Amino acid sequence: MTETIKNIKERFSCRGFESAPLTQEQIKALEESALAAPSAKNMQPWHIIVVTDKNEIESLDAEGMKELSTYKDPAMYNLMKERGGSLFYNAPYLMIILAEEKSDWASLDCGILCQNVVLAAESMGLGSCILGLAGVPLNGQNKEQLQKRFKFPEGYKFAVAVAVGEVKHSKKPHDLDQTKVTYI
Repeated sequence: MTETIKNIKERFSCRGFESAPLTQEQIKALEESALAAPSAKNMQPWHIIVVTDKNEIESLDAEGMKELSTYKDPAMYNLMKERGGSLFYNAPYLMIILAEEKSDWASLDCGILCQNVVLAAESMGLGSCILGLAGVPLNGQNKEQLQKRFKFPEGYKFAVAVAVGEVKHSKKPHDLDQTKVTYI
């Protein structure tokens, strides 16, 4: 088995990070892995915001939990409270991936970019978690203020985020479900 396949099979969604910051070398490797992602017609319909300031991550986290608490259906808020009350699981590094609003393929292309990042993190011995819920605060009641604070370029919207850091709480990767495959 190649190292790449091993990384794919061993990667799991890390929901508990140590607070130690990433090195500049690790940050650069994640950035370059993201930018190496293929895209339709090489349009690269994304913008990346890297957040390494722990106070900024914690502030965004608190804003997200506050926003979730206002939802009519409390299920997601309750789930996140059960998981420790944090959207970002104490991660020291957050990559916010934005999609170009006018692109028909941006969501797919941003997903490919996201996969590059989590596999790069795995290959460096780091944990990662793909975070759709990062969109809760970034699209919530304080959307304009937060998007300005995190320097969203005009014409871009939140697509997905990735938290990365040293693993605090390890777990087994999910089982492969062969019923999801059809052979013709």
